[in-house]
Amino acid sequence: MQDKLTLMIPGPTPVPETVLRAIGRHPIGHRSGEFQAIVRRTTDQLKWLHQTNGDVLVITGSGTAAMEAGIINTLSRGDKVLCGDNGKFGERWVKVAQAFGLDVEVIKAEWGQPLDPDAFRTALEADSAKAIKAVILTHSETSTGVINDLKTISSHVKAHGTALTLADCVTSLGATDVPMDAWGIDVIASGSQKGYMMPPGLSFVAISDRAWQAYERSDLPKFYLDLGPYRKTAAKDSNPFTPSVNLYFGLEAALEMMQAEGLEAIFTRHARHRAAAQAAMKAIGMPLFAAEGYGSPAITAVAPDGIDAEQLRKAVKTKFDILLAGGQDHLKGKVFRIGHLGFVCDRDVITAVAAIEATLQSLGLHRGTMGSGVAAATAALA
Repeated sequence: MQDKLTLMIPGPTPVPETVLRAIGRHPIGHRSGEFQAIVRRTTDQLKWLHQTNGDVLVITGSGTAAMEAGIINTLSRGDKVLCGDNGKFGERWVKVAQAFGLDVEVIKAEWGQPLDPDAFRTALEADSAKAIKAVILTHSETSTGVINDLKTISSHVKAHGTALTLADCVTSLGATDVPMDAWGIDVIASGSQKGYMMPPGLSFVAISDRAWQAYERSDLPKFYLDLGPYRKTAAKDSNPFTPSVNLYFGLEAALEMMQAEGLEAIFTRHARHRAAAQAAMKAIGMPLFAAEGYGSPAITAVAPDGIDAEQLRKAVKTKFDILLAGGQDHLKGKVFRIGHLGFVCDRDVITAVAAIEATLQSLGLHRGTMGSGVAAATAALA
């Protein structure tokens, strides 16, 4: 059946009809008073979502643009940074930092394992010269379904006194608690196609006062991603360049929906869906890839022993028009990932689990009792 695709991937995520209708409005002038009013309202909403009194700036670009902006606006060539790497996106930030001439010390963990906060603490405490200028890490590592302990790592950075915390919260913001001011995070990057329940195209950079002080010293090249002009124009409810006007319409609608639900309810919903997905996969004998206790609330990675994960994923797509995410790099064919991020409800999770079970049955690969996954998911949701 055409036009029935269900997205159960970590992005893009499903978009509510309310948001789609808002995006479908006729554009307005981006220098008009009407648009400035939208910028003003969404700025306040973004501060609410980030739990910050600081600046939250909007860039027409991807989450990678937001993360690169955070790096190039707070650091200078040759600065020493610690970069956490336990997945595809941790690897990406290492490459970005190296591309801009930073002195990168990598703190690694195996894919599927969380970053060790004590490794950061040890490195920071040994830095008596205060040479480390930033710690860069991914909160929810989308490639592996692992959530890192950002709160503890950020506390070690604060104790250092000089370094900044730059966090990729692309698949954690809007899915789990990330209180920027309370945790002392200096830069948070996120993207519209994740917990914001929107199509791709907008990215968001939240900046602390300490990060703005670092901005004054930064000498890395920047133009479109220079956050100074964004801050200056945001104070006037505007943007330094032509923004995606229609995505702003959607942003306001999405944030209104999120405010109506409330932060605690949003976080609880994502935690329930994580619990349901995990319980279901365990019930049908499908091992989880992320270390126990470190599963992301946005996505559950599954490592089906002895089963071609790509074959299973493609069969689910063909039979049920449900799109699951595959494994990346060396995990291709070994892992599939169930997204439960953003505009996802209990029905979506149960449907995805049932489709996986039915596909395993049709392929002769179901190793448990048929329906055990759905039963486990239902029990977890209850």
